[in-house]
Amino acid sequence: MRLVDQIQQNVQKFAIDQHGTRIDAVEIQPTKKDHDGDLTVVVFPLLRFIKSKPADLANSLGTYLQNRIEEIKAYHVIQGFLNLIIDDLYYLQFLSDIQHPENFGIQPVTADSKKILVEYSSPNTNKPLHLGHIRNNLLGASLSQLLSSAGYQVHKTQIINDRGIHICKSMVAWKAIGNGETPEMTGEKGDALVGRYYVAFDTMYKNQLAELIDSGIHEEEAKTRVPIQLEAQEMLRGWESGDENIRALWSKMNGWVYDGFAKTYQDLGVSFDSYYYESDTYLLGKDIVDQGLSSGIFFQKDDGSVWCDLSDEGLDEKLVLRADGTSVYITQDLGTALLRYKDHPDMNGMVYTVGNEQDYHFKVLFLILNKLGYDWASQLYHLSYGMVDLPSGKMKSREGTVVDADGLMQEMSDTAQNIASSLGKLDGLDEKEKNELYHHIGIGALKYYILKVDPSKRILFNPKESVDFNGNTGPFIQYAYARIQSIVKQSIDSKKNISLEIPLDQKEKELLKWLELYPQTIQNAAEQYSPALVANYIYELVKRFNSYYQKVVILTEDEHIRHFRVRLASQVGYVIQSGMGILGIECPEQM
Repeated sequence: MRLVDQIQQNVQKFAIDQHGTRIDAVEIQPTKKDHDGDLTVVVFPLLRFIKSKPADLANSLGTYLQNRIEEIKAYHVIQGFLNLIIDDLYYLQFLSDIQHPENFGIQPVTADSKKILVEYSSPNTNKPLHLGHIRNNLLGASLSQLLSSAGYQVHKTQIINDRGIHICKSMVAWKAIGNGETPEMTGEKGDALVGRYYVAFDTMYKNQLAELIDSGIHEEEAKTRVPIQLEAQEMLRGWESGDENIRALWSKMNGWVYDGFAKTYQDLGVSFDSYYYESDTYLLGKDIVDQGLSSGIFFQKDDGSVWCDLSDEGLDEKLVLRADGTSVYITQDLGTALLRYKDHPDMNGMVYTVGNEQDYHFKVLFLILNKLGYDWASQLYHLSYGMVDLPSGKMKSREGTVVDADGLMQEMSDTAQNIASSLGKLDGLDEKEKNELYHHIGIGALKYYILKVDPSKRILFNPKESVDFNGNTGPFIQYAYARIQSIVKQSIDSKKNISLEIPLDQKEKELLKWLELYPQTIQNAAEQYSPALVANYIYELVKRFNSYYQKVVILTEDEHIRHFRVRLASQVGYVIQSGMGILGIECPEQM
């Protein structure tokens, strides 16, 4: 049993034995720097259950714990904090007992593990993936790996928005000015080519609108008469009625986009277990609407539109089907949610990774599914994340001012090349190995910079700042890992049993205390759906290792001490590699 768990159980037993009261939660944390102690019990919350002065309660609790837990050597009371001093032997034994260092902290996934679906990416098929999609993909992929590391079965999925007026805009522009060009003809990725025509549509639209206004037509009326917009609307009607020629063009251009997406996903290091397509699912919700009408969950207005009254939940009425019988987004999402449950009846939850501009939509979706009586609806979760901004300002897809994912990834690799080359530590690597290293550093910098931030917060992304080899960055952590590997390679006995009788340096104890927190950090991060907790844990671990490395000679002449220090450094390396792996980041062995 972990020492922290022992302490918690004994604090609860103390409350019953000494004060006849039950305490559910006990706050235990690493003792703050510059204070004498290793683990701290925060006493103030206990005062809600036990009437006492903080110092008196802390002292009586400290005596109780020291008498019952042999690892506690002594204690100090600082105001309302009980600082416990732990025997060095406990931490030496902790390191010695790690049987599979590469899997430390990782819970095995079994046939009985709970199953969670994670939806992410879900792009439109009219443009390349951009910086906003990168945060979405990195969050979804990292959360999937985090949940798997915490012992869950994970199924990664997405729904592709492959129909609608935005798709038709690219199609209309391509027909008008494309001259039959293909990705093979231009050498472009398919998603980039289609996105270029989406931008071209907007240019043509603005030009035609200006001509109508110049001819004396009022702007609002002119917007309803722009020829290219009317053509796109007509094309959408043709698609929905099954026009073969329109469907064929739609299929061809979407195929180009999927090929482009596949390359971007590969470079970004993300993957999926299943795909859903809006063109297949957008009608599914209509049966649910009919059932909701029959059961009285929904009601129909005089114009024929169907609504759900959410006023009892503090919201308003929500449209679920238009008067003309066509679907709205909520209709499709109701149908897709039910389809996924039918495809995965064993699922214990689902996470939707979608930006915070959709907070209201998902609140409504989950409420309606609950009203309809689907018990699994209570297990749905919206991982709401903030937008990503650049120093240059907000991005706009139709105006062509987005930073596409491919270009950004290339820029990151180029920046990594410039910095890594200047450090001059790539001796022995051929050009292919160097290029792979630049990619790992650049993409690692991108991923870490985004994932270290709490998902709910907005990000101002600075590419150059993210590739800095100092501070809370991916390269800083990757460099520490490479340094550790160079140390371990110089020792042939990094996995040999360690002596339990060597004296511990304070820096070593700090490092061991932090290592012990890794399993619980994974569980906490999984419960909070926050890869940022893992990212910042690894950063703190690296800072502690660097401080230790600067003070202590690891490859010392004393055999027993050397064995221990190499083993400690090796375990730090395994945890860095494990944590960065959860974030989807490779750790090169040479930098």
